[in-house]
Amino acid sequence: MRIKYFEDTDTTLVEFSNNPPVETQELNENIYLDLDAEGRVVSMTIEHAGKSADMREFLYQRIPVGSLA
Repeated sequence: MRIKYFEDTDTTLVEFSNNPPVETQELNENIYLDLDAEGRVVSMTIEHAGKSADMREFLYQRIPVGSLA
């Protein structure tokens, strides 16, 4: 997974796989999903990302199996 933030356009791109997208679906006026030939989500684009989230910091946390009791 790769996450890219483009300051010049205030856009975040979240890439889930390297599969080429064949279709884009609009969830709302600021969020778009790219799907591969099998209908799986390969990426998500968030326009105006800084207005809806703090883009100065990104935290990734992996929760091990069984740790949420």
